[in-house]
Amino acid sequence: MAGRPKGTKKTGGRKKGTPNKTTALIKDMIIEALNESGGVGYLVDVAKDHPTAFCTLLGKVIPLNHTSEDDIFAMPRLIRIVGPDDD
Repeated sequence: MAGRPKGTKKTGGRKKGTPNKTTALIKDMIIEALNESGGVGYLVDVAKDHPTAFCTLLGKVIPLNHTSEDDIFAMPRLIRIVGPDDD
């Protein structure tokens, strides 16, 4: 039988909550690339030119289980992307 015997306390390995170094490095690289490509202005252009890709990005950064103090689902029901000419 491989591994530790049943009932034996786990030892070694990464501590709970410790971020993966590779994931943190990739996130830093993405943020650096965003800053170098224009930051918010670039994201506005992506939202206009590629709304599907932008909405996918929104889905990754908006928490799915966010609730208000009343424990009511607090996600926006409509996100409207407007340009400078829209009123």
